[in-house]
Amino acid sequence: MGTTYNVRIWATRQRKDRGQSTAELRWKVGDTPHSQTFGTKTLADSRRAELLMAVNAGEPFDEATGVPMKELRQRNDVSWYKHARDYIEMKWPTSPAKTRTTLADAMATATPALVTSRRGMPDARDLRHALYSWAFNLNRWTDDPPAEVSRVLAWVERNALPVSALDDPLVIRKVLTAFTQRLDGKKAAASTVKRKRAIFHNALGFAVEARRLPHNPLPQVQWVIPPSVDEIDPGCVVNPRQARTLLDAVGEQGARGEHLRAFFGCLYHAAMRPAEAVWLRQENCELPASGWGTLHLDGSRPRVGRGWTDSGKPHDERGLKWRPEREIRHVPIPPHFTAMLREHIQNHGVAPDGRLFRTARGGLVQESGYGEVWARARKQAFTPQQQASPLAARPYDLRHACVSLWLNSGVDPVEVARRAGHSVAVLLKVYAKCLDGATAMANARIDEALKRWS
Repeated sequence: MGTTYNVRIWATRQRKDRGQSTAELRWKVGDTPHSQTFGTKTLADSRRAELLMAVNAGEPFDEATGVPMKELRQRNDVSWYKHARDYIEMKWPTSPAKTRTTLADAMATATPALVTSRRGMPDARDLRHALYSWAFNLNRWTDDPPAEVSRVLAWVERNALPVSALDDPLVIRKVLTAFTQRLDGKKAAASTVKRKRAIFHNALGFAVEARRLPHNPLPQVQWVIPPSVDEIDPGCVVNPRQARTLLDAVGEQGARGEHLRAFFGCLYHAAMRPAEAVWLRQENCELPASGWGTLHLDGSRPRVGRGWTDSGKPHDERGLKWRPEREIRHVPIPPHFTAMLREHIQNHGVAPDGRLFRTARGGLVQESGYGEVWARARKQAFTPQQQASPLAARPYDLRHACVSLWLNSGVDPVEVARRAGHSVAVLLKVYAKCLDGATAMANARIDEALKRWS
């Protein structure tokens, strides 16, 4: 059932109900009949007049409830704070832990802009902590928050605007402005603004679905999304010689460095994400004695925090990013890296669950741990000028270097996208500036054409 303008209203009629005289109002919305009983005919006629006024004003009616949509929205009107929590509750079951943090981040940024008064408003950081860590983290809704957090959330509940107020473009603009600013007053990254706006748009769409808004008001606001830089900076991409030097430097950082050398090799030689390398198990590895090997990747373990996962563990249990559950990505690896993984397994063994990489206590490899090793290796392998540059500043840049090498080697972009776990469109957009070989090839072809015509 939906909305309709096809409404028919009959005159009220008297009825005898258990010895008492009552008045019944009957009307039909679309194909659905409705009726309501009143204690007196005067009350029934008054309600009939309200319905007739809505019909004459050209208001649509909801066929399921039989009431004008404007009245239905007023019945369903709730505060933005309650709606935001309803939205989080709706999204939570199907969202990975990392997505849950981004949803909470967007709602925690929007909510302080959607209040009726700023009198008595808590400190911005206290407000942010209470909203992000408690109000919009469903895992903590059954816990008793600290007194200070309760005080902050009580203020939000008292001062939150009703959802119906968001039909005003000026109110929406306040939220968009809040997305562009960080807590320290500096400008937020364009990609962050874009992500929060998309989540806010989805939350408003949920308000339409819940019949709390007549339409999504966000597209009506004349507001330009800040341009975001999606391309990889070529300055962060190492060449094969630099990558080899870095991996050797990692192996020289003591026992932990020796153990993590193959871990970083996974990022450079197989374009794996760190969370995928964390979960690489012996059963995923096809490592022949000679020639190319293959990694059969089937999952990842990104670190998010205990408070956001269903398991209560700091690492989320996920399949491959942007891929259907249980899909496997097959990545061929060159002979020298195949030998490196065989040597790693021979020297370090595997965890009870088959993982190749683990902490001293057998746990999942932590970003803080391998980040420390990477920083020391980078300092050892690079000149001071290179250390000050973005060149391989993060371990993730090894993945970028791998994909760039594949593209510049002339590998079909479709095959590169398959191995890296990208779509072709995203691949070419993200790595457009790293295709140095394409420029040289194009120049050579133009030179050849000019020579033929000279």
